[in-house]
Amino acid sequence: MSGLSFAITLPTWVRSVIDFDQVYESDEDKMDLANALAMGNVAHQTGGPFGAAIFEEATHRLIAPGVNLVVPQNNPTAHAEIVAMGLAGELLGRYDIGDDGTKPAVLAASTEPCAMCLGAVPWSGVSRLIIGARDVDARNVGFDEGDKPADWIVSLEARGITVRQDVQRPQSVLVLNSYLSSGGEIYNTDGGADDA
Repeated sequence: MSGLSFAITLPTWVRSVIDFDQVYESDEDKMDLANALAMGNVAHQTGGPFGAAIFEEATHRLIAPGVNLVVPQNNPTAHAEIVAMGLAGELLGRYDIGDDGTKPAVLAASTEPCAMCLGAVPWSGVSRLIIGARDVDARNVGFDEGDKPADWIVSLEARGITVRQDVQRPQSVLVLNSYLSSGGEIYNTDGGADDA
């Protein structure tokens, strides 16, 4: 079956939120962008309430943004983190975002990665993960985050990936609650793991 393909296309409004020249020096600055992407997705009704961004650790500049596009693109893998990782690889021209540790990269996720996204983090090449809302916050609005090991942070850190939780958590939770109150679709509540 030659000629089959699929592509992930970010909504056009994303360009108004991102700035590749800006320096996102602190973890809070990085999370502010992830939350702005998530809130933009809610406000524009272009996907779920999840945003992510990948930054170059050395310069604190944005490499790639990501938003959840599961429903509008009919793609169960189009979670914000996966979208950001895929776009980063495409923009950098390599599948290992951190270039075997020579160019450390940070992933900021507005909500703790679900089971699928957690599995992708070590393969992405990022060396640091910062998280806003927690798994419980996503579950509280109805999303199923999938089955993750209780010691997932220890597992990532054993692979050299540091994790920082609760960065701008109140703002991240606000995005989730805004999505719920606006009538956003809560999908895969029957045991699937399709949300972040």
